[in-house]
Amino acid sequence: MKIGKYIPLGEYNNVKIGYGTVDYKNLKTIYLKLNSWVQPENETDDFDSSIFKTRRKIKDSIYELRNPLFKPQCIVDLDIRTKGIKIEKRSFMNLEITLFAEIQFDIKTKEIKNVIKKLISGIIDDSLTNKNLYNFHKTKK
Repeated sequence: MKIGKYIPLGEYNNVKIGYGTVDYKNLKTIYLKLNSWVQPENETDDFDSSIFKTRRKIKDSIYELRNPLFKPQCIVDLDIRTKGIKIEKRSFMNLEITLFAEIQFDIKTKEIKNVIKKLISGIIDDSLTNKNLYNFHKTKK
């Protein structure tokens, strides 16, 4: 019996967004999933360092956007392959954020969708949208 759920939320600033859980009947965690193609705006010496700083910035913005539905702890998994990053080449970015539920709630309600959408848009606007670092695109080409 399948007890996991994934709810796609469409796109926001050329980033595909959605959220889900592995067990919606016994809710303990929710994961936010964001993916897009990124292209660097300028040549940076150390992309690993800039990705680490972005990951830290995402965690900080989640702590600032505190929501009573979730515990303050979170797991941020930002996956961008740094080996082949070049100015003229797009790389795939996958970001998965795990939030721990403070209380039980139904993840399919419109109110929860709006809360998650607001949280994701805040993360994209505050932490990921750094035009000096990289731009987001829907496709590889």
